[in-house]
Amino acid sequence: MATNKPIVPFAGWRSPGELGISALRGAARRTGDWLVGLAEDLAGEDIDGSLARVQTGGNEVGQDPFGFDPDTSRYALAMASILHRRYFRTEVHGLDRVPSGRLLVVANHSGQLPLDGVLIGAALLLDANPPRLPRSMVEKWTAELPFVSMVFPRIGQVVGSPENARRLLLKEESLVVFPEGARGISKTFDRRYQLADFGLGFMRLALETQTPILPVAVIGGEEQYPSVANMTSLARVLGMPAFPVIPQLFVGMLAPLPTRYRLYFGQPMTFSGDPDDDDAVIEEQVWVVKTTIQSMVNKGLKERKSIFF
Repeated sequence: MATNKPIVPFAGWRSPGELGISALRGAARRTGDWLVGLAEDLAGEDIDGSLARVQTGGNEVGQDPFGFDPDTSRYALAMASILHRRYFRTEVHGLDRVPSGRLLVVANHSGQLPLDGVLIGAALLLDANPPRLPRSMVEKWTAELPFVSMVFPRIGQVVGSPENARRLLLKEESLVVFPEGARGISKTFDRRYQLADFGLGFMRLALETQTPILPVAVIGGEEQYPSVANMTSLARVLGMPAFPVIPQLFVGMLAPLPTRYRLYFGQPMTFSGDPDDDDAVIEEQVWVVKTTIQSMVNKGLKERKSIFF
């Protein structure tokens, strides 16, 4: 009698495709473990120890509902620690001001690539006591990018939507927000450290969930990839939020310049009111946050003696 069952030569046999996938996974795991060891040697970090102290809001079977994966995150944190300690040599100020419980970390955005978010996250995970797992609200278009759409959820990043943000805060988590959005990250060099308009969503969220806002000033990102122009027409054709013209890329320097980052954590701010108020009312509260961060940025720039040291 004919059968459609596949012929298996012997117990434990795997197809060439399965063997290839298994080999790739094994290579990726060995590379990741090597990276963790390198971070521990170069940056002096206890990567696994830091992640073990982080509390995440798991579901009824102990899994993170947003896809956070500790194994993937240890590799990402290892890379972030090398950038944080060795490449950008980040100075962190005011980290003792980070309160416990739910928190909106609101910062200025810059640098063409979101390395400012990486370094804020590294500071909160590696320098804060106790460590905090910072969730970031990423742009919705990143969910359409190959590889990125798979990796971001595994390292704790969440597609930006009011519902996702609300759920995270109600689980007492910390959320990193860049209210400038793509406008901030794609600024040209002549507009460096001039904050773009803030969106209003973060303030409505803070009012609705009664969440304190922690202002953060980021110094150093504007010089890592100096942009001389933004080709908006080409960006629209490619479906990108911006298409910066960066001279250093034309000479083959793909890595960001090793500027010295400085992070300034301010005093937590609390606001009260109706989250459904008119835009004009919310704009006044957002203006307070924006001007606070701009003042912190200006102060940090005034104190900075060198871009690279």
